[in-house]
Amino acid sequence: MPELPEVEVTRRSFAQRIAGARVTAVRLGKPLRWPMGRSPCDLVGLTVGEVTRRGKYLWLPLAPGGLLLHLGMSGSLAFGDGMGAPAAHDHFDLVTTQGTLRLTDPRRFGAVVWSAGLDQEPAVKLLSKLGFEPFDPLFGGAYLYSALRGRRVAIKQALLAGDIVVGAGNIYACEALFMAGIDPRLAAHKLSKPRSERLARAVRQVLGEALAAGGTTLRDFKDSHGVAGSFQMQAQVYGREGEPCSHCGTAIRRIVQAQRSTYFCPKCQIR
Repeated sequence: MPELPEVEVTRRSFAQRIAGARVTAVRLGKPLRWPMGRSPCDLVGLTVGEVTRRGKYLWLPLAPGGLLLHLGMSGSLAFGDGMGAPAAHDHFDLVTTQGTLRLTDPRRFGAVVWSAGLDQEPAVKLLSKLGFEPFDPLFGGAYLYSALRGRRVAIKQALLAGDIVVGAGNIYACEALFMAGIDPRLAAHKLSKPRSERLARAVRQVLGEALAAGGTTLRDFKDSHGVAGSFQMQAQVYGREGEPCSHCGTAIRRIVQAQRSTYFCPKCQIR
């Protein structure tokens, strides 16, 4: 599933090129998660503004409203000229004077939804429960410690929920917990203030490194240029079950938490 780094890498790969473009046509393929909520012909003639991101959603302004895009479980965006005829899994084309933005989504869990604004429905409903962005100055140890006080679930599950901080998906949560030396099974409300500070720093660092690496490509993620990410090559614990820990040499363990694989070092990460 594309997580925050992959979505941000995708945004950066086409945002400047599409800004200021005028929509000349819109094509819809098979239905996605939700209806677009606007007739495609209504978008023709509108001008694309500055593409932004909130969590894993992309906001494509088209005054007097815009499109909220989500890549779902397996979606990807491509942008450019000469796209060619759409294939079976190409479900949305925004044709503009500067190129075509195409959403490819084999599992069709993604979405392209019209909203009159980010502060209006349906955007406000979809975005209202998202936690802080990891690079927001307000996201730090004090905030994390306070937000975890009532959480009885394991700390990794609390990170994945997305209502405290966005972007700490499964891979990045595993890596951040390893960097902070915290056992993923620790009850979230038991995290101390110093460890909360370490974890907040680790989340920011891991996500920053993932952005610099172009995201993670485990199967088929590519940005709008068709370039794959490489963060998976520098992962310390994720996908390394049985391999020696890079710090202490202990074999990395894999367990299942809430139906998701969790990787950690049983010696370096303290419960």
